[in-house]
Amino acid sequence: MMQDRVARLSYEYTSCAVIVAHPDDETLWAGGTMLLHPDSCWTVAALCRKSDTDRAPRFQRAMECYNAKGVMGDLNDGPEQAPLRTVEMEDAILDLLPSERYDLILTHSLWGEYTSHRRHEEVAKAIMALRESGRLLAREVWMFAYEDGARKHLPRPIPDADVYVRLPRDVWERKYEIIRTIYGFEEDSFEARTTPKEEAFWVLGKGK
Repeated sequence: MMQDRVARLSYEYTSCAVIVAHPDDETLWAGGTMLLHPDSCWTVAALCRKSDTDRAPRFQRAMECYNAKGVMGDLNDGPEQAPLRTVEMEDAILDLLPSERYDLILTHSLWGEYTSHRRHEEVAKAIMALRESGRLLAREVWMFAYEDGARKHLPRPIPDADVYVRLPRDVWERKYEIIRTIYGFEEDSFEARTTPKEEAFWVLGKGK
């Protein structure tokens, strides 16, 4: 049986940020981690949908479940997914965050979580560029580790990721409830069917 790799979750992280493209990404890919560590100080930045009169208030209600500070941007998220420059993403992230220094940042991976969403990948590139330049400081960055087999199945956590955590049933149920009740996704939606019962992350090395 696979062993959960949770040594890092003895948890020495106090100031934590989750930086995602869309409201609901934080819950799908890292909601269980936030629920497991309510004593951490969580900030969640969603770079799109601030003007969405349905999704934006739902995001703030979700933040109440995590006792997190939620901030939103309004980057273009149209169906054409026109590319955004990395520097534009970097500036948008720094404009939203209340601090430039965190113990831990959770964010998208360079490959996204499924095939494929340009904004997810652009967020990851921007976070790496910000950390490399020293404009955003973090002891560690954890990138979501999920894949969909090139659309062959729903996104799944990658078993050999650096951190792999099976969520206790009650924690997963709370996470699922946020997706279904607060975000309002139907039972047969992509989001509800995907909601992972395990969470996985790639870990970037120690930072400043």
